[in-house]
Amino acid sequence: MTTPARPDDVVRAQARAWRDDDPDPATQAEIDALLAADDVVALHDRFDERLQFGTAGLRGALGAGSNRMNRALVARATAGVAAWLRAEGCTGPVVLGRDARHGSAELEAEAAAVLAGAGFEVRVLPRPLPTPVLAYAVGHLGAVAGIMITASHNPPQDNGYKLYLGDGAQIAPPVDEAMSARIDAVGRLRDVPRSSAGVEVLDDAVLEAYLDAVVGLLRPGSSREVATVYTAMHGVGAPVVRAAFERAGFPAPHEVAAQVEPDPDFPTVNFPNPEEPGALDLALAEAATVGADLVVANDPDADRLAVAVPSRDAVGSGWRALSGDELGALLADHLLRQGGCTQDDVVVTTVVSSRLLQRMAEAAGVGYAEALTGFKWVVRAPAPGQRFVFGYEEALGYCAGDVVRDKDGVSAALLSAEVAAELLAEG
Repeated sequence: MTTPARPDDVVRAQARAWRDDDPDPATQAEIDALLAADDVVALHDRFDERLQFGTAGLRGALGAGSNRMNRALVARATAGVAAWLRAEGCTGPVVLGRDARHGSAELEAEAAAVLAGAGFEVRVLPRPLPTPVLAYAVGHLGAVAGIMITASHNPPQDNGYKLYLGDGAQIAPPVDEAMSARIDAVGRLRDVPRSSAGVEVLDDAVLEAYLDAVVGLLRPGSSREVATVYTAMHGVGAPVVRAAFERAGFPAPHEVAAQVEPDPDFPTVNFPNPEEPGALDLALAEAATVGADLVVANDPDADRLAVAVPSRDAVGSGWRALSGDELGALLADHLLRQGGCTQDDVVVTTVVSSRLLQRMAEAAGVGYAEALTGFKWVVRAPAPGQRFVFGYEEALGYCAGDVVRDKDGVSAALLSAEVAAELLAEG
């Protein structure tokens, strides 16, 4: 239901109050310009509503106002999160990460300052890195929470704020509602304490541990001979995928040069989502040029993975992108064939995904569970005493083992390369 429009003078007053409490001179100036021009349409757009905090955190267009992503919104959200953590008796560190989108560094710095001002030790990843590295870092560092500044595969004008708790998984109800109430209770932002004490920028030790862990998902002694084309979709995945392939013993992937470096404007794609038509065109052209066996593509924060394979039936390029259900079944089959699984192990998918995984689980003698859409539910689906083997959702999200309690496009890329290499070795 649409929120009823409020009088223009009320919105003008709200804009002035928001500007006076805003910690960022840039967004203050944006509001001043709108007020000076008396652009009430733009003011209503920014202030009639507020971006709502939920299980997916926050996500929206960058800019000034309560209905935009900005330092003020991040400060308020983080102050509320800190208040909830204190009320729950959480006393450990909080780890922060960011992607390479517009504003990510500034939003991360704001969150760090507010957390430190609230008395928390803050650990910051050393540079823009994939979301699954942040999710891994929460458990690896024994953190009470993790915050990732990312809008994943949203359009260039967006940014976001994703929250993990100490179990390494994204928040789920009723925690989101309790945190939202704490956020609503935050008063003037000018009164929120900020500090740089206790903020530590990490070295690469966490990343190295993550790489060891994801490589450990592979089968020892399996074939590594596969020619792969990789695209980072202008995101942050390339250096980590490159390092993971090298550590695992795969040949270096052929990288799509025009998309390998982070670029928050995503100039070569209409929409930085590997599911979108045309998003893989440059990668498929590269694959035809180098004679690749496999194409793998991450979204900008590298938590999702798309895969394309040569196909005589494909029209035009000679390649066909696998659906999420197809790749999910292939990866599940691969992991279940490794052996050692028992009836106490479980594979998981969502209620809107294929039922093939259920039949595969029955054939393998392992447990099967269905979850609501979203990895916050997928990773929480196992019953007490069950071991999580694999989970996926059809929207190109995959999770193997307990390395990361969220979807992970880096480990999925490694496993996909292993499947292809083994099939090639078998002819």
